[in-house]
Amino acid sequence: MTFYLGVDGGGSHTLAVVTDSQGRVRGHGAAGPGNHQINEELAFNNIDSAIRQALKQAGLQREDIARACFGLAGADREADFRILRPMIRKLGYDNSEIVCDTIIALRAGTNRSYGVVVICGFGMNCAGIGKTGEVVQCGGFGYEYGDFGGGRELAIEAFRSAIRSWEGRTEATLLADMVPQALGCSSVPLMYDDFLDHGRTIPPSLAEVLFRAAELGDETAIRILRIQGRELGMSARAVIQRLGLHSEVFDLVLAGSILTKGDSKYTHPYIAEEVRKIAPGCRLKPLTFEPVAGALLLAMDKDDAAITEEVYSQFSHLHHLKGAMSVE
Repeated sequence: MTFYLGVDGGGSHTLAVVTDSQGRVRGHGAAGPGNHQINEELAFNNIDSAIRQALKQAGLQREDIARACFGLAGADREADFRILRPMIRKLGYDNSEIVCDTIIALRAGTNRSYGVVVICGFGMNCAGIGKTGEVVQCGGFGYEYGDFGGGRELAIEAFRSAIRSWEGRTEATLLADMVPQALGCSSVPLMYDDFLDHGRTIPPSLAEVLFRAAELGDETAIRILRIQGRELGMSARAVIQRLGLHSEVFDLVLAGSILTKGDSKYTHPYIAEEVRKIAPGCRLKPLTFEPVAGALLLAMDKDDAAITEEVYSQFSHLHHLKGAMSVE
């Protein structure tokens, strides 16, 4: 029997899963952040811990793994890979590769060898793989570097929109009542003073208020989410152009909580509008698999394994593992 290891190392947690060649889960493990940009030693220890748990549960040793793939947040530039290569090498998996977590999300969302992914969760990112295997990334480094949105910035937009409306700078918006309530304050003035006096940080979860306000017909919330959709569409369009996918039929995988948990009608149509200006064969495909499935599929790809419908069916159940995992 052949065994594969997939690792999803993110900014908040790390998941490791071991499967056999039929896609059956043999072991899994979880730990804290796996992003070296937060703390290199911490990331290494968390990745190592998650893998050890998975191997122990599977009753396997490191040498039993035919191929491994590490999908890591922060694996963005050559400067990052100069840190990550020796870090992962210490784990002892010679037959392995390191990719950005965007790439495992892409592979988890499409059965084609090429395509594009946009991620909008805490932040935003976009990447794609061309028909010849070329990888292109657009974004992922924050507002200063050209990005717009993600939960962090959408929360700020909601917060400042409530204040601007209260001050009379902009039109009335339901956010003027909904934002302070969500933050435990009875009014904008009390919220204003509380945050200024105590140096409070706007929680990314406040982005959820935008969807609730939009559902009630609030024009300000609808406009902010429309801008988010168009920005993501422009990022995807840039990747499509650079990869030369204009005339191809391919999937644009949509990942991250803003795109998979929020109401799609406020963002998805505007993403589609942007990309179909240049790529009519592009199909939007919300991610339904856990991204770690993409790491496992990439490991199997590299091993020239036969990826059958049975394998995909097994991987479709991986999301059940997430709730069952306890971080050690």
